[in-house]
Amino acid sequence: MIPGPTPVPETVLRAIGRHPIGHRSSEFQGLVKRTSEQLRWLHQTTNDVLVITGSGTAAMEAGIINTLSKGDKVLCGANGKFGERWVKVAKAYGLEVTVIKEEWGKPLDPNKFKIELEADTKKEIRAVILTHSETSTGVINDLKSISEHVQLHGNALTIADCVTSLGACNVPMDEWKLDVVASGSQKGYMIPPGLSFVAMSDKAWKAYERSNLPKFYLDLGLYKSTCLKNSNPFTPAVNLYFGLEKSLSIMESEGLLNIFKRHSRHKDAVQAAMKAMKLPLFAPETHGSPSITAVAPNSINAEELRKAVLKNFDILLAGGQDHLKGKVFRIGHLGFVNDRDILMAIAAIEATLKSLTLNEAMPGIGVAAATEILA
Repeated sequence: MIPGPTPVPETVLRAIGRHPIGHRSSEFQGLVKRTSEQLRWLHQTTNDVLVITGSGTAAMEAGIINTLSKGDKVLCGANGKFGERWVKVAKAYGLEVTVIKEEWGKPLDPNKFKIELEADTKKEIRAVILTHSETSTGVINDLKSISEHVQLHGNALTIADCVTSLGACNVPMDEWKLDVVASGSQKGYMIPPGLSFVAMSDKAWKAYERSNLPKFYLDLGLYKSTCLKNSNPFTPAVNLYFGLEKSLSIMESEGLLNIFKRHSRHKDAVQAAMKAMKLPLFAPETHGSPSITAVAPNSINAEELRKAVLKNFDILLAGGQDHLKGKVFRIGHLGFVNDRDILMAIAAIEATLKSLTLNEAMPGIGVAAATEILA
């Protein structure tokens, strides 16, 4: 029950276990063609979604270095570990970064982006870079509103880390006019780590033509040209492609709307359970991510609780990152997760709190609250 790697369906594991095939074979080209169609469906875009053998960080770095040039001015939202990572990446490539910062656990304020963009009368800002679902804090940022402000600017691109939002909540790339969307396989895609995905708008591809940042393995122009031929510029993770096709087929069978409803329901159930157990949510309830819920249990040592849940019930919860270590624990409800998993995790937390005499809430009150939502 962590936000990644997430559980993998047995049918996907079996698909991955096939013997590899040649990545220049007609069989593999057919596989790329089919998964490309599925990826466009998932991203709600008419543009190709490029597949990189690498992590979500590779996808985000690729999105940045393929659309920008050294010295470009960018706005970077930072309200958690991953937002702060993109600030570091942007600075590493010599970009001029203005950080739109919020405390960890608070959502980014779209109005702050609006103010900076409207003040840029010379249209020097080239991109707005942000994380949609901030995995470290359980906060979902208002990507739609921020993108609208970027569109009014006219010149800047919206570069979005959708690693824990894609496949969990609505991210209609074309409708929201997002320019770069990056994600990773070990989250909502329900397959092991190793693949990352980058979708680029026509506007982003125009920016690619002027980009002068160094790139080779992450040169998306190579991926685009080979994607048109149902291929890949380098040796891809062939077996993960087998799993990708199977997992995307499972998602197609469920349907996008049902996927989004399921994740929203699980988020609501977990939030209700924590509130009933008098365990404060770290993120505002109105901005809770559909993928993960962060809990700040006040006087309770979050690491002690996590270790006891793992030892007694074999359920792994995520801990706090950086300065939040020991102060929060995080419950992942992303990807291949069902109602049973949610109830088991909540019951395990309740039983652990009781055994450690860490909580005076009535036993079962969390499960009851979650059941009301799930029913």
